[in-house]
Amino acid sequence: MDGFVFTIGIAVLIIILVILFFTFIPVGLWITAIFSGVKIKISTLIGMRLRRVVPSRIVNPMIKATKAGLIITVDQLEAHYLAGGNVNTLVDALIAAQRANIPLEFERAAAIDLAGRNVLEAVQVSVNPKVIETPQIAAVAKDGIEIIAKARVTVRANIERLVGGAGEETIIARVGEGIVTTVGSSTSHKDVLENPDLISTTVLNKGLDSGTAFEILSIDIADVDVGRNIGAKLQTDQAEADKRIAQAKAEERRAMAVAKEQEMVAEVQAMKAKVVEAEAQVPLAIADALKDGNMGFMDYYNMRNILADTDMRDSISKMADEDKKQD
Repeated sequence: MDGFVFTIGIAVLIIILVILFFTFIPVGLWITAIFSGVKIKISTLIGMRLRRVVPSRIVNPMIKATKAGLIITVDQLEAHYLAGGNVNTLVDALIAAQRANIPLEFERAAAIDLAGRNVLEAVQVSVNPKVIETPQIAAVAKDGIEIIAKARVTVRANIERLVGGAGEETIIARVGEGIVTTVGSSTSHKDVLENPDLISTTVLNKGLDSGTAFEILSIDIADVDVGRNIGAKLQTDQAEADKRIAQAKAEERRAMAVAKEQEMVAEVQAMKAKVVEAEAQVPLAIADALKDGNMGFMDYYNMRNILADTDMRDSISKMADEDKKQD
C-alpha cells in the first residue's frame, strides 16, 4: 500500500514538473516558429522569460515579418519591446510600407513608434491621404463685412518628418491664419464670395506644411457665409462712445454752472445781510446825531417827509407798471 502511494506521489510530481516546464519554456511556440521559417533557439525563449519578455509578443510578429520577406532580427524586436514600443504595430507598418514601395527602415519606424506616433497609421495616411476639416473661421474684409469660411485640407503623411514634426493642430491653425489674412486683404467681401478659390490658392502658396509631419496636397473651401457688418457695428459703438463722452462733458458744464449760481446766490445773500446790517445802523446813527446836536429836529422831519414822498412815488410807479401789463 505504501509503495502504491509513493508511486502516485512520484507521478503527480512528474506531471507538475512537466507542466511547469512547458509553462516556463514555450516549446509549442518554438515549434511554431521553426515550422514558420524563423530560426530561434529554445535558449533564446528561456532568456526572454528571464528578462520578463512575453515570447509570443516577439515570436508572432517575427513570423509575420519573415513571411513578408522582411529582414529583422529577434534582438531588434526584443530591444524595441523592452524600450516600450509596440512590436506588432511596428511590424505591420513595415509590411505595409514594403507593399506600398515606401522606403521605411526599421530604425526610423522604431523611432516613430517610440515618439508616441502610430507608425502604422502614418504609413496608411502616406498611402491614402487624409482629409482634415477646419472649424468655422471668421475673418473681416476691408469693407467691414464678416466672412465665415470652413476649409477641408487634404494631407499626406511625411515619413521623414514624423519625428519632431508638428501635428494636425498646427495645420489647422496655419490654414485659419491664411484664411484670415486672405479675407482681410480683400477690398470687398464680394470678391471672396465670387472667387472662394482665391483663399485656397493664396493659402496653399504660403507653404503651410513646412515643419509639420504632413504634406498638404490641396485646400478646398467647403463653405463660405456672410456674417455681421463689423464695420457698421464699430461705427455704432464709436458713436455711442462719443455720445457718452459728450453727455459727460455736458453734465460737467451743468454742474459747474450750478455751482457758480450757488456761489453767486451766496454772495448776494451776503450782500443783503450787509445791507440789512447797515440799515440797522441808520436809526442808531440818527439818534446819536440828534443827541449830539449834529442834526436838528426839523432836519429829521424833512428827511422823513422825503422818504415818505419817495415811497409814495415808488408805489405809484408800480401801480402804473401793473396797469400797462394788464392793457
